[in-house]
Amino acid sequence: MSKLMVLPARDIKEIRLIQIPEDLGEHEAYRHVVGLIAQVEENNPDYKWDDIVAELEDHQFNPVGFILGPHLD
Repeated sequence: MSKLMVLPARDIKEIRLIQIPEDLGEHEAYRHVVGLIAQVEENNPDYKWDDIVAELEDHQFNPVGFILGPHLD
C-alpha cells in the first residue's frame, strides 16, 4: 500500500497530495518534505508549485491526482 501525504493550503484549490517513498517512516518523510520545501523557498522567493514539485520528484516524492470531496464536520 502506498503512503500518501497531504500538503494543506489556505486556498483549497492549492491542496496537494504526494506519494512518499516506501522506505521512509512518517516522521522522516514529514521532516524531509519540510526541508525540501524550505530549500525551494529560500533559493527562489518567487517560487511556484512547479518548482516545489520538481524538487520533491527529485527525491522520489511524487504528486498524485485527487478529487477534493465534501467538507466533513
